[in-house]
Amino acid sequence: MSTTKTIQSALISVFSKEGLEPIIKKLHEQNVIFYSTGGTEEFIKNLGIPVVPVEDVTSYPSILGGRVKTLHPKVFGGILNRQDNERDVQQMKEYDIPQIDLVIVDLYPFEKTVASGASEEDIIEKIDIGGISLIRAAAKNFKDTVIIPSVAEYPLLLDLINTQNGATTLEDRKMFATKAFHVSSHYDTAIFNYFNTDETIFKTSIEKGQILRYGENPHQKGFFFGDFEAMFQKVHGKELSYNNLLDVDAAVNLINEFKNDGPTFAILKHNNACGLATRPTISEAYNVALACDPTSAFGGVLIANTKIDVATATEINKLFCEVVIAPSYDEAALVILQEKKNRIILVQNEVELPQKQVRTCLNGILVQERNNITDTKADLKTVTVTAPTSQEVEDLIFASKVCKNTKSNTIVFAKNGTLISSGTGQTSRVDALLQAIEKARIFGFSLEGASMASDAFFPFPDCVEIAKNAGITAVIQPGGSIKDQLSIDYCNENKVAMVFTGTRHFKH
Repeated sequence: MSTTKTIQSALISVFSKEGLEPIIKKLHEQNVIFYSTGGTEEFIKNLGIPVVPVEDVTSYPSILGGRVKTLHPKVFGGILNRQDNERDVQQMKEYDIPQIDLVIVDLYPFEKTVASGASEEDIIEKIDIGGISLIRAAAKNFKDTVIIPSVAEYPLLLDLINTQNGATTLEDRKMFATKAFHVSSHYDTAIFNYFNTDETIFKTSIEKGQILRYGENPHQKGFFFGDFEAMFQKVHGKELSYNNLLDVDAAVNLINEFKNDGPTFAILKHNNACGLATRPTISEAYNVALACDPTSAFGGVLIANTKIDVATATEINKLFCEVVIAPSYDEAALVILQEKKNRIILVQNEVELPQKQVRTCLNGILVQERNNITDTKADLKTVTVTAPTSQEVEDLIFASKVCKNTKSNTIVFAKNGTLISSGTGQTSRVDALLQAIEKARIFGFSLEGASMASDAFFPFPDCVEIAKNAGITAVIQPGGSIKDQLSIDYCNENKVAMVFTGTRHFKH
C-alpha cells in the first residue's frame, strides 16, 4: 500500500478559528468531506460550505454542557482504523464508521486562563478532554491520519495542501504527529503543575527553544529553551552565545538588587561583577564601575538600572564589550552604540523571573527556590561594641548585594557606593580575601575605611584580622559559626564594626 495518501475527509474541532478559513476553502476545492461540532461547525456553515455534524455520525447530541461531543467509537474508529488491516476494514463497514483522514484541533486555552487569574471553575472548564483525545488518537495512527494539533500548524497545513494537492507523505504525517505529542505533553504538564502541591515531583515543558552557535566551548552543542523575547528586545548585534546568555542572566540577577537604588552600572565577566557603582548620574556610575577593573571589563557584559544617555554611550563605545543591557536608551545613544557591528544591545523588559532554579546534576537535576532575600538595614544586627557609621551601613548593604551574586567562596570590598574589588570562587575564604586585597592593590585602590562582605560565616578570626590590617573598618556576614565570638572579640579589640544578617548567600 502506498505511503502517500490524499485527504478525502476531515474532522475539525477548534477553539481558535484564526487562519482556518483558507484551509477549509482549499480543502473544499479538493472535495474533502467535513465533520464538525459546535462553534466550528457553525463557522464552516457560515462560509457556505457543507459540513456533517458529528451528531449525525454518532446519533448522540452534544451533552453535559458540551463536555462530551466527539467521544464516541464512530469518531475514534474513523481516526484509529488501520487501512492495511483487513479486520479493521471489515469492522469499519460492519459498524458504518466513516473514514477520517485529517483531524484539525486547537485546544481550550488552559494556560492563558490560569494566567488571567480566572476562577477555579473557569480553569477546570478549560481542561480539554475531547480535543486532547482526538490529538492523541490521530497522532498514534499517523500512518493513515494527518493531525493538526494547534493553530500554530495551520500555515504549514495550508502550504502542504496547496503544493501537494491534498496529498501527504508518511514523513509529513509523522512530522505532524511529533508536533501533536509535543502539544499534548505540554498541555498535560501545564495542567499537572496547576494541581500539583508535591514539591518532590518536578515536571516542566518549554515550548520555545533555539539552537545556539555552540555551547560553552566550540566542540559542544548548545541550546536555549525559554522566551528570550519576553525578557528583552534585541535591537542590535550578533546572536547571543551560550556564554553570553549565562553572563546576561548573572547581570540581570545582579542589577535587580539595585532596581530601586540610584543610577547604578555593573560590568560582569564570567558571571561575576568586575565593576559596579552607584552615582548621581548613570554616566558617572559607568566611569567609576569601569575603573574598578578595566582589564576584566574587556569583552564583558554591561548593564544599567536606568536609561543610558549619550554621555554614557560615548564612553561605552570606547570599550570592546559583548553585550549592553538597559531598560531604555536615548535614540542618539543607540546610534552611537550601534557603531560596533557585533555589539549586542538589549532593552530589558519588566518580567518576573522563575521562582525555581534548575540545573543538571549526576543523572538527574537539582531544583531550588530562588534566593529572594536581599539584606537590608532592618536585617543588620550589630554584634560589636563599635557600630558602623551611616556611610558604612550603606556600603555594607551595597557589598552584600554584590556578594550574594558572586561565586562562592567570595569576599567583596566596597566604599562610597563602589565595588573596590572581590575575591571570587575560591576554595578558601582566606584565599578569597587575599585575592580581593591583591586586586585592590593592583588597581591602586586604598582599602582604608572600606567595608567587607562575606557570603558565609568566619570559622576563625583570621579573616577579620587580615581585613583589619588591610584597612577594613566594617564587616557584614551571616554569622552562625560556633566560634563567632572569636571574630567578635578581635573586632572589639581593634575597633572594627561587624554586623550579622542571619542569612548565608552561597552561590555555587
